[in-house]
Amino acid sequence: MHQIAVVAVPPVGTFELAIPDLIFSGVEVAGRPAYEVSTCTGEPGRVTSTGGLDVFVPHGLERADTADTVIVTGTGARDHADPATVAALRRAAARGARIASICTGAFVLAHAGLLDGRRATTHWRYATELGERFPSITPQPDVLFVQDGGIVTSAGLAAGIDLCLHLVRADHGAVAANTVARLAVVAPVRPGGQAQFISAPLPAENGTTLADTRAWVLRRLAEPLTLADLATHARVSVRTLTRRFRTETGESPLQWLLHQRIERARELLEATDLPLARVAHLSGIGSIESLRQHVIRRTGLTPSAYRTSFTHRRSSA
Repeated sequence: MHQIAVVAVPPVGTFELAIPDLIFSGVEVAGRPAYEVSTCTGEPGRVTSTGGLDVFVPHGLERADTADTVIVTGTGARDHADPATVAALRRAAARGARIASICTGAFVLAHAGLLDGRRATTHWRYATELGERFPSITPQPDVLFVQDGGIVTSAGLAAGIDLCLHLVRADHGAVAANTVARLAVVAPVRPGGQAQFISAPLPAENGTTLADTRAWVLRRLAEPLTLADLATHARVSVRTLTRRFRTETGESPLQWLLHQRIERARELLEATDLPLARVAHLSGIGSIESLRQHVIRRTGLTPSAYRTSFTHRRSSA
């Protein structure tokens, strides 16, 4: 079972602290839990939080010494880091553990020197501070999460969900990631390059959103949908559709549609033995060559190699 150590750095953000357990505890492979999540900190016991809640963390940093993945969650301490925590993170990185941070947890990784020479992100409010305090880091303020080698950093709060779903997908594929997203009643896996929601969303016109239209599209991915088709279903102009789509999803309608089609193709490659031409058709991508280009761009593997990879993972599970 994949061991995950969640490191709580006081004062800890309680929302971010809860995210890894929420996501990873819902993942099963061959009917068995795929992950074991434990929370640890420099001094076990009561840990101060950024809010008014009491947080009790039962384990010490020895959990990080044996974990396959170590995740540092959001903290109110950006200007310093506990030496014991820094040392534990350096040991984990040195032995090849996957390291991740949610929100301001990126500052803890930076204090440990793990982000030197890397691209990284954090909550957009603190991205400039991260770059100024640690000049060797290249901040990415407008994305949900960034993976640079074995280090993954995410933006604030709910972007931690996207990061955890990304890790599940990397380990067990799109089917597993989208299944746990549905169980947690959160959005399916979003691409890391999607913009953070820096501006406050505009009020929905007439008290409606485009959620029904997005659900309608997901049932018709195999069809040759156009912007006009989406606008007609939403009963708005193409211009209004595009503007509201960006407000609600952070992407243009066509970017969102392509992402959903690639996700459907990945699920079909993982869960079926359908010919590639059929996968391309059912996902709405069209041709085998288009399927090949999009899957390689997203995963680094050809469709056949991607299918083989996850067939082997299921066989060894």
